[in-house]
Amino acid sequence: MMHSDEHEAAAESAGEEQEAAGREAATPEQQLRDAEDRVLRTQAELENFRKRSRREYEDAQRYREMDLLRDLIPVLDTVLRAVDASEKTTDVESLRSGFRMTAQQIEKLLDSHGCKTIEADGQPFDPNVHDAILQQVVPDAKPGTIVGVASRGYRLHDRVVRPAQVIVAKEE
Repeated sequence: MMHSDEHEAAAESAGEEQEAAGREAATPEQQLRDAEDRVLRTQAELENFRKRSRREYEDAQRYREMDLLRDLIPVLDTVLRAVDASEKTTDVESLRSGFRMTAQQIEKLLDSHGCKTIEADGQPFDPNVHDAILQQVVPDAKPGTIVGVASRGYRLHDRVVRPAQVIVAKEE
């Protein structure tokens, strides 16, 4: 005597056998329609994947500065507090100290995002990372050596964000 679970399993097995037999007995036209249907479904899935990928890429591009902004806003808060403090005090040294701390905070933030200062003072002039704004004769300085920095340069990983503006020693 067959139990109901055994009966269901036997019926299921018979159904799978009939389905397999139906596939084998399918006409070439039916097989072609099935293949075309699979191709269309695959193409639709691929197009949906492309659209989703494009949307995700556009969102990533649109919001790529989010981490930098989250880090920069506290620095702005510090600057605004320094401005408020400057209106209430005449102590120049405390203001200078506050600005020095703010500059250090900005340098730390830039560094954490991979932005490094380009070494310049005392270095040989390199047109790839330095912008010579002036040449001058400087005793005891080798020609082509940087003897002053007008503004710092910065590099993000291996790309120059801004070249350092420098003063270069020249021959007499």
